[in-house]
Amino acid sequence: MDFTATVLLLSAVAVPSFADNAASKARSCSDVRQFYSGKGFTLHGVPQSEISGEHLRVCPQGYTCCTSAMEETLSNLSRREFEGLVREAGRSVQASLNAQYRNVDTYFLELLDGSERWLEESFQTALGGLYGPNAGVFRDLYADLRRYYRGASLNLEEALDEFWARLLERLLKASAPATAPFTDDFLECAAKQTETLQPFGQAPGELKTKVARTFIAARAFVQGLTVAGEVVRKVSQVPLSPECNRAIMGLMYCPHCRGLGMLKPCANYCKNVMKGCLANQADLDSEWENLIDTMLQVAASFGSNPSMDSILHSIPVHVSEGLRTMQENMEIYTSQMLQACGNPESTQSSLTVEGKKFSTVTVLEYKPSSNAAVRLEVQITDVSSKLKEMDMYWIQLPQALCNSKAAPSPASDDNCWNGMTKARYLPQVIGDGLASQINNPEVDIDITKPDMTIRQQIMQLKIMSNRLKNALNGNDVDFQDNSDDVSGSGSGMCTDGLCSHSGPRINSSGDRTRISAYPSENKASGTVRQAHPSIALVLLSLTSVLLRR
Repeated sequence: MDFTATVLLLSAVAVPSFADNAASKARSCSDVRQFYSGKGFTLHGVPQSEISGEHLRVCPQGYTCCTSAMEETLSNLSRREFEGLVREAGRSVQASLNAQYRNVDTYFLELLDGSERWLEESFQTALGGLYGPNAGVFRDLYADLRRYYRGASLNLEEALDEFWARLLERLLKASAPATAPFTDDFLECAAKQTETLQPFGQAPGELKTKVARTFIAARAFVQGLTVAGEVVRKVSQVPLSPECNRAIMGLMYCPHCRGLGMLKPCANYCKNVMKGCLANQADLDSEWENLIDTMLQVAASFGSNPSMDSILHSIPVHVSEGLRTMQENMEIYTSQMLQACGNPESTQSSLTVEGKKFSTVTVLEYKPSSNAAVRLEVQITDVSSKLKEMDMYWIQLPQALCNSKAAPSPASDDNCWNGMTKARYLPQVIGDGLASQINNPEVDIDITKPDMTIRQQIMQLKIMSNRLKNALNGNDVDFQDNSDDVSGSGSGMCTDGLCSHSGPRINSSGDRTRISAYPSENKASGTVRQAHPSIALVLLSLTSVLLRR
């Protein structure tokens, strides 16, 4: 074959090839236009066919159906959608915490109300005509207990001591003749001798030991639920960083710009993007798990012997024991008090409360019903199961957000969007937390600059865990709030319309628990834990719009 024939043959082969390339470069953008308009955007300026992609700043710069304006619009959309998904996931956890708060709070206050009713019914008979004029002493005791439980700045042990002192004063006043009442100086002296002379025997000490421990634990527990909800709310509102915004855009909408909108992202590609974008949030995991574990211990203590139900109903029991002891030892106490405080104008014999006013007090005995025991067990089991479900929330969140739209792996390893084209995603999945992101191929993160809002919330978790651990030992920690984190505008679980108007709140009044800052510690956890299926299912339902094509 001569040179001319060879040239003609090659030309004949090359012409259709060139035509095919030209046709491929001019592919229609009808699918992209339909997708773009479906998102609510105008088609003005949207290409009819593919154009050169040198102008793209996020997506691969091959032939594309996206202009610069379209890329920016879709980037903003991806940011809003991703932030919305994170907030929605947070709201589901807040709703669960809020429901548990209402259940525990309602149960506890019902027990306390029942205890007060029992005291009132019993003492109306035991004290006779003395009860009515002095009923305020007992009502004030229960009011102080409620205020303390609500988070008031109140020393519980001092409040219990004050109750016994006021009760003694009222009984002494009632014992004096109307013609010769005791002077204020004498009553004040008698009150000061209470601890030494112990007119009520061991009842005040036993009441203080049992009741204080239970109330400290109950208050710390419901505040733990509140703090957990507030942490979730604040962390879920942390805005997307510019680097994460680029990665989310690449994951969600760059496939459309490349004409590959039907492809799902590769599973490991999605995981790396989500782990990078939620790296700071994952650092909550250690202290979050610590808080949940400590709350589970406190919840378990409610059912230990004696149970919460028995302790709250022991208040009337201990008061009746104290009154009975005072009746039985009135002469001895009177003699000792007169030696310490002097003889008032009234006669010594007048210090004995007349029988017609103060009948013999029968020591009460509380026998919990089987229904009460079952209800307490149900309360503890329910709140414990819900807390366990959210134990791994922060490190399960990236996977949950990918479950809805990412391609299954490994079945579709080659039939997925890898960030550039339709092909296998080769990089390995990186670990959880900020420190692991140094090797993240998808999200460029400065691991030396953690998010300060999230660091503050890690500290709040640490503070609350410390309080709960002290509560387990019967110790109340006096916090001072140097930030707006915990005692801000109401409960963290009462946001976004989640809080029932009929349900009680913590920190909704001026009596707010004050919280102070403890030194922060960063704990790197390398422990691999089995993912809990329940929270993943909850989060999965929230991601139906993620990566929507």
